[in-house]
Amino acid sequence: MAVNRVPVLKRCRSLGLDPIYLGIDKKSNRQLKRANRKVSEYGLQLKEKQKAKFIYGVLEKPFHNYYLKADRMKGMTGENLMIILESRLDNVVFRLGLARTRKEARQIVGHKHVLVNGKQVKVPSYLVKAGDTIEIKEKCKGSQRYKDILEVTGGRLVPEWLDADQENLKGTVKELPNREAIDVPVNEMLIVELYSK
Repeated sequence: MAVNRVPVLKRCRSLGLDPIYLGIDKKSNRQLKRANRKVSEYGLQLKEKQKAKFIYGVLEKPFHNYYLKADRMKGMTGENLMIILESRLDNVVFRLGLARTRKEARQIVGHKHVLVNGKQVKVPSYLVKAGDTIEIKEKCKGSQRYKDILEVTGGRLVPEWLDADQENLKGTVKELPNREAIDVPVNEMLIVELYSK
């Protein structure tokens, strides 16, 4: 399995991204030393795609497959792409406050700690649907890891399209999100322009 090992704060700096969108509270004090060069249209489009891939932890091939799927769906391709990315299981676990970062959420899912509608799911890219119930396995609920996670994520706002019960480490997908409910600083229209060339 391919893993992105680039230092997170360094990558955030190069993409002009606030680490808080990844669930990281650290700030980098370094400034990016770059000449004020004019960025081409292609450069802007590529940067938006890299930003979306980095935030959701998706590599190029699956990301392109999500784009093709979004293109086949009804409605705006860019909005569909963001909705697909947002409804990934690892992202939903992160949004419910059951993990500090999306990377940790991916690990929790991979370690078979998550049940979707009572069934164990170990695929981070599993797409949830409206009405799905996501919870941590009963035998894992008492572990120190989840107590530590809840201390950190207790004050985090849960999006309105999710219903979280953090005491019992579970949550429900009320509905799939619309674009306004997704607070990720990505201009998806540039991604669509890039792929439609």
